[in-house]
Amino acid sequence: MTRSLQAVAYRRPSVLESAAGGRLLGLETSRGATPSGVKDHPQFFTGFLTSPQVASAALLAVADVAAARYYQRQLRASLDPVVTGNGDRLRFESFSGCCGVYARLDVLDSGLDGGEVGHGTTNVDVNNPLREALSRIGSDDPLHMRVGPAELAVTTLDGPVVEKKVPLPDRWLQGFAEAQVTAGGFDLRAELPATEAVRFLRALPRGGTRGGPRWVVPSGRGLRPTTRVVPGAVCLPGPERLVALQRVLRHATALRVYGPAVTGGTAATASAWEAVLPGMRLTLTLSPDASRGFSGEGGVLDALATDEAAEDAELISVLLAWEPRIDVADLAAASGLTAERVRAALIRLGTSGRVGYDTAEAAYFHRELPYDAERVERHNPRLRSARALVAAGAVALDGAVGTVTAEDGHVHRVRDEAGVLSCSCVWWAKYRGGRGPCKHALAVRMVRRGVTVAERDMAVVEGDAR
Repeated sequence: MTRSLQAVAYRRPSVLESAAGGRLLGLETSRGATPSGVKDHPQFFTGFLTSPQVASAALLAVADVAAARYYQRQLRASLDPVVTGNGDRLRFESFSGCCGVYARLDVLDSGLDGGEVGHGTTNVDVNNPLREALSRIGSDDPLHMRVGPAELAVTTLDGPVVEKKVPLPDRWLQGFAEAQVTAGGFDLRAELPATEAVRFLRALPRGGTRGGPRWVVPSGRGLRPTTRVVPGAVCLPGPERLVALQRVLRHATALRVYGPAVTGGTAATASAWEAVLPGMRLTLTLSPDASRGFSGEGGVLDALATDEAAEDAELISVLLAWEPRIDVADLAAASGLTAERVRAALIRLGTSGRVGYDTAEAAYFHRELPYDAERVERHNPRLRSARALVAAGAVALDGAVGTVTAEDGHVHRVRDEAGVLSCSCVWWAKYRGGRGPCKHALAVRMVRRGVTVAERDMAVVEGDAR
């Protein structure tokens, strides 16, 4: 696993302090993207929170996920959350160190009072003293929040006084991309009222579980476990990973559950669990297994493998304007592309952290991760190997069958059945497409889409793939 150190610099630590008429929550920002370009310490909001205690608990839940590892817990994990200003809301996002849990807090317009929300994305400092202070916020404490430095701080301080250097695995960046692709296939499966939500979540096991994935199915106003995968069922993989929702449980007005359509025999799937709060939403998206991070799911590979999607993504990126809700039809009309090509372009933009997906609104949103996320494509082993096979002329097509001669001389046959590719390789036999296409299927798809000889010669190949 490739790791690098990411330097995150702040003007000062984020603090919660007393102020006239209440408390002041000063969240410090790092270097980030804005409509006017990259800024060292952008400011996105200054105003009041309408539900201070709820917002404090929800922000702590996002920080909990950023600091957690739900698999191989002994390893260190501490990544500052990302904040995005979308003009009408603030989004706080984090990923667990094991890449299996994605958390997002959407503070909506009704949760903010007294200030305009800016546009842009950056890291936000949530340090241990701040966490302790936030945990003591009372229900009657007025809370003024500032996301970004005050003007006085900018003009009187010469440079960063707080710098964190955190290990940033490529898997973590890939996880952001895969999580939004996965969530794009979810639908609302159940909505529990507050009392049922509390009953269900408090009954979940806190420790690790064994014996395969759990499934639940809507029943009346709640959820009940099921031993059979039936239509409408939702996978609950690693239920102990929902522990961060305990922070906001007493404030939740409902619990919404999202997942893909399933039938009998469906393998474990990802799912999303959304706590509906006054003026905000807290969502946890779980990978299909606690030991299986989003980074290995392979959902973005088809979009990465096409040069058409790369060109489309460049065009679509120009049209993005930090929208809280990206309308595919509007982008299609503005770009002259089909809706299908727009969606493929959005998936590609997601691999570099430029869009996310909101399950509650079933829509993409614009943000720019403050990391070198473009290396996700460069370091994807299956994609690298597929390009190598194409460049070596190892792919031969014969109708619906593609023959791929691997580096070791083994011949693999890739079949196309109604647009779904299957392969005779060990990877396909093991995962049956559950983690995206194998390198042989990717290579066949590239050739079918018309990769030219010149493009093959220009392919840059580094290393091998699994």
